[in-house]
Amino acid sequence: MLEEVERWWTRRSWSAADRPPAQLLAAKEATGTTVSVVLPALNEEATVGAIAGTIRRELMTPQCPLVDELVVLDSGSTDRTAAVAAAAGARVVHRDRILPRLPALPGKGEVLWRSLLVTSGDVVCFIDADLRDFSARFVSGIVGPLLTEPDVQFVKAMYDRPLGSATAEGGRVTELVARPLLNLHWPRLAGFVQPLGGEYAARRGLLERLPFPVGYGVELGLLVDALHTVGLDALAQVDVGTRKHRHQDGQALGRMAAAIYRTAQVRLARGHLVRPQLTQYERTADGFTPSTTPVDTEERPPMTAIPEYAARRAA
Repeated sequence: MLEEVERWWTRRSWSAADRPPAQLLAAKEATGTTVSVVLPALNEEATVGAIAGTIRRELMTPQCPLVDELVVLDSGSTDRTAAVAAAAGARVVHRDRILPRLPALPGKGEVLWRSLLVTSGDVVCFIDADLRDFSARFVSGIVGPLLTEPDVQFVKAMYDRPLGSATAEGGRVTELVARPLLNLHWPRLAGFVQPLGGEYAARRGLLERLPFPVGYGVELGLLVDALHTVGLDALAQVDVGTRKHRHQDGQALGRMAAAIYRTAQVRLARGHLVRPQLTQYERTADGFTPSTTPVDTEERPPMTAIPEYAARRAA
């Protein structure tokens, strides 16, 4: 690890326990900072209600008003995700109702980008909607440095990721794709434990200046672009414990890896992809059958380039 990264680690890596609720609330009141929490969701009826309910009960009460706004961004669910989230106290917004002049593209990054148009917090906190055994420290932990450290702009959660046994670890795409890419091409980001984690918070003023890859590459893209926009010392990470969630199968992980690699490639050279597709194989009765899917190639521009967003901010 670079000496610069070692120094960064000692200054910008914390535990959620380092900032008790009283300290966070005092800092929030003193600065007047508002906090929005966004849950991107696609067919997550089994888990989204527990997450939203925990945030409402523990972080949106008169005793602990840490979160000002809780929004579930429905990415086209066909189950009861929207109803369950609303019953748990979240405001539910369908992806297609935001910026209707621009047809929505499929992908997580798309809904994160659109969420900036329907939230108002000075700090925006993203939480994946498939987490199990969710704890409010996922929110308070990563929002904390943005309330107490004026120079911090972007905070990632770090955690253990069990894969269903005491020894197996999740984060396979992180270890096989993202971590090698970052260490080789952006070694200043080598200190991030969970660079692809879906739990992170940032100041709106930074997010609105960044492009958003529409698909699986959004986490890597935002992290790399944040580094180049505000510098390493403005980035941080917080240990929130253990993250349990639904794991993807090998085929889905392959598609995720391809999108992440493509996001890295664009940032390395802004080059042209000759064939932005991925072919995978499944064994069938006739032997191995190929299946080809496109790799996410679209990116949304910084939100400050969108007239509707500028008008909303001006109002």
